[in-house]
Amino acid sequence: MEKQLHIVCLDVPYPPDYGGVFDLYYKLKYLCEAGVIIHLHSFAYGRGRQDALKQYCHSVHYYKRSNGWWNLLSRIPYIVGSRSAPELLNNLTRDDFPVLLEGVHCTFWLYKGRLNGRKVILRLHNVEFEYYHHLANHSFSVFQKIYYRVESWLLRRYEKKIASSVDSVVTVSVRDADTYRQLSGKPGAFYLPVFTPWNSVVCREGKGTYCLYHGNLSVSENEQVALWLVKHVFSTLTMIPLILAGKNPSPVLKKTVQLYSHITLIENPSQEAMQQLIEEAQIHLLPSFSSTGIKLKLLHALFCGRHCIVNKAMVADTGLEEACIMAADATEMKYAIQTFFSQPFSIEAIQFRQALLNNHYNNATNAEQLIKKIWN
Repeated sequence: MEKQLHIVCLDVPYPPDYGGVFDLYYKLKYLCEAGVIIHLHSFAYGRGRQDALKQYCHSVHYYKRSNGWWNLLSRIPYIVGSRSAPELLNNLTRDDFPVLLEGVHCTFWLYKGRLNGRKVILRLHNVEFEYYHHLANHSFSVFQKIYYRVESWLLRRYEKKIASSVDSVVTVSVRDADTYRQLSGKPGAFYLPVFTPWNSVVCREGKGTYCLYHGNLSVSENEQVALWLVKHVFSTLTMIPLILAGKNPSPVLKKTVQLYSHITLIENPSQEAMQQLIEEAQIHLLPSFSSTGIKLKLLHALFCGRHCIVNKAMVADTGLEEACIMAADATEMKYAIQTFFSQPFSIEAIQFRQALLNNHYNNATNAEQLIKKIWN
């Protein structure tokens, strides 16, 4: 019997050029390869229509996100209310295929009770109320702090209701699954690792010549991490080069980097250039100020890079601690950098990573797990 599935995405899942899209795009690929007929629904607000999605999807629908200020006055979270297109409901109710909602963002019609009687699976990318709380704590803008705090408060109430009404919740971390079980009082949440572009480790042996921090530098938390590395770690490690690479760095970050000749900022590198930076780096610096979800930059570095220095928040509940070098603060990070900057990356380390990552991030196996969950 044919397996047909509606997938509703918070954003257009192509190109897979930032962390949040990896899971969306590669899930389409591996579900399609497993024989699922996919009807894709995406909210478009800047990424445009993408013909590349047709290679994995039987049909592709686009909806405009409602970004009006009036959504800020609603009693439901802005990220949900702005994705309430009536056309989406019309398309979903033309049949009775199961529905996979990618993110709390896409649950408006579930919340309104218009998907009652349907098999509905919610794929979480974060526990959003926790994520927005962290965004508030690390934002420089007063307006953003207020918005994030209000959104976090609304999301806490909203996510509790959604957790109780959906058939199953699929999370990207063990910790998120535990949180949703507590919210709903039901055992319906289960952990399924993110889908990735990688099926094998491609790390290079030997040594690189610089340390690297990469990410979307327009995200406030990522910018704060970059500034912390510059001011508290590399301001005194003047003999070790640091490269910061990512999207849309702020004037503050640009100005700060200019004070140090051994620190380089690469703005908006292409996917190919970023891949080369990751593969050639000697050390990946991956501290995090929050422990929500799973950080795709960590997986990218583990699959494709050499030594990875992290803090507890970056690897909490991931099962990946053994593949990383732990550093709790700036002093420990400096020591780890000085120790491993001259240490070649070995074939044994590559083999260990391959075995560890294959246990968690096997795309074909994880696609079968999801299929069983939907059509049990």
